[in-house]
Amino acid sequence: MRGLLSGTCLAALLAAGLVGAAHSADYAPVTDSRLDNPEPENWLMTRGTYKGWSYSPLDQINTSNVRNLVPVWSVATGVDSGHEAPPIVNNGVMFVSTPYAQVMALDAASGDLLWRYKRKLPEGFSALHNTNRGVALYGDKVYLAGLDAVLVALDARTGKVVWETKVGDWKDGYYMTMAPLVVKGKILVGVAGGEFGVRGFVEAFDAETGKSAWKTYSIPAPGEPGSDTWQKPDTWKTGGASTWMTGNYDVASNTVYWGTGNGSPWFGDQRPGDNLYTSSTLALDGDSGKLIGHFQYQQNEDWDWDAMNAPMLVDFQHNGTTIPGLLTPQRNGYLYWLEREPNGGIKYLNAVAYVPQNVFKSIDATTGRPVIDMDHKPGTGKMAQFCPGLWGGKDWPYESYSPKTGMVYIPANENHCNKFEGKVEERVPGQWWTGVAVPDFHFSVDTKAGFYGEIKTYDVNTGAPGWRQLYSRSMMWGSLLTTGGNLVFGGGTNDREFRAYNASTGEELWHFKTNSGIIAPPSSFAVNGVQYIAVQSGYGVDAAFQEQLLSELVGWQADVPQGGVVWVFAVR
Repeated sequence: MRGLLSGTCLAALLAAGLVGAAHSADYAPVTDSRLDNPEPENWLMTRGTYKGWSYSPLDQINTSNVRNLVPVWSVATGVDSGHEAPPIVNNGVMFVSTPYAQVMALDAASGDLLWRYKRKLPEGFSALHNTNRGVALYGDKVYLAGLDAVLVALDARTGKVVWETKVGDWKDGYYMTMAPLVVKGKILVGVAGGEFGVRGFVEAFDAETGKSAWKTYSIPAPGEPGSDTWQKPDTWKTGGASTWMTGNYDVASNTVYWGTGNGSPWFGDQRPGDNLYTSSTLALDGDSGKLIGHFQYQQNEDWDWDAMNAPMLVDFQHNGTTIPGLLTPQRNGYLYWLEREPNGGIKYLNAVAYVPQNVFKSIDATTGRPVIDMDHKPGTGKMAQFCPGLWGGKDWPYESYSPKTGMVYIPANENHCNKFEGKVEERVPGQWWTGVAVPDFHFSVDTKAGFYGEIKTYDVNTGAPGWRQLYSRSMMWGSLLTTGGNLVFGGGTNDREFRAYNASTGEELWHFKTNSGIIAPPSSFAVNGVQYIAVQSGYGVDAAFQEQLLSELVGWQADVPQGGVVWVFAVR
């Protein structure tokens, strides 16, 4: 394993202007046209393209030779906690972000360190999650959403700070973990902090200057459309709907699709009404940020079932017609087929439960609004159990779509539940404010179940289920990558394995045990005609917390080693 340069040595090289000098001349600026239609050999954004498929068309590594995949280089990040960022690659330069708001630039073919940025976090700062989910590239800059709710622009060649701008006040509970999204010269970011009682928003900043271009709140103020769904005065001010995952973008219609989180506090009877736009997908005009459409997955949210993942832009067949669609497996355990309407609206078409769920009695066939079983809706002074539990049928890890198979691949979990009871708490800015303490989550599993984590697949045109991969001794916490070689790559299990499956049949074709558990999304790229598969290994945050709970319930070993490592593989 390659070691990192020491801090003293790296500082000396930066001062001398030597680190990264070899790549300064040939770094290719990232343009709008390249983002609209990225080259197959590059991985320019977190999910590969604006459509969010997590799919690489590269096919040099395929079902016939993946068994020969070996690590060609690896680099320790020197950081603990959960590593959740994909390696981003442009013109042979890899950018990897880590927990605690750090960025490493590496030679993508050799792993040699070019530069490293370490953000100095404010004294007294703390966040619920210390992770970061990736950087954005535009022009000659790298953009990082700092953990302390500050957007930072770095020079892609040197790692030096070009500008930084405040997005939110961390003292009020705002922080950022998501990867920025580039849209027509603007850098879009969202915020975390739903468990602290923030009011979510998406904000766009000029890529060159860092000046704010527009800001759209995910909870309407009084008098704005949807404000009547907040029936108790002032609850909208601290209502949550955080925007903590990256959106997707429809270039043709100039529409940004962004997900929102749970309501705050968690118990809906403390904030009566449907509470728009919590647990929703928002459609925003790419130029102005104006809200032009939305779809809410569950009203008056009680279960911490964020709708944080933006839907993938997938066209599919519906009633014999090709639909410009949105496809999304949500945390509530349902897979949704939605339509992108010409005016920016989002139309419900269909949904199927991809894991067992006991909260929705039914879903209205026209509107998509669920009918809630109140016996499974907790409240203030009311204990109730719900399944799947608060981590959902899947949490934030990305699903994938393959145009070769026409299937969606979902990293899912089932056979787990939570049970809790709410209480009224005074909000203290920047402190946990959900209405329930962490020890009172009452997490449970079906100890007789044969599995807990899985990969589930569905045909996007027919809705028919395909193959399944079951994990008998682990939950599934890893994003998936599909490729033109008819492969599915993913980690996500507590055994530290990184695996490749046949995308058509689900047959496991290859595996490699890494240093830690993998919860980061894989990516694929090519340099000098050689295809590589890259992923960060580094267990932590919710996956590690849930693993500890499971160890107490079913006796699994809870101590999955932590510590981040970037792994890069090729066929040899």
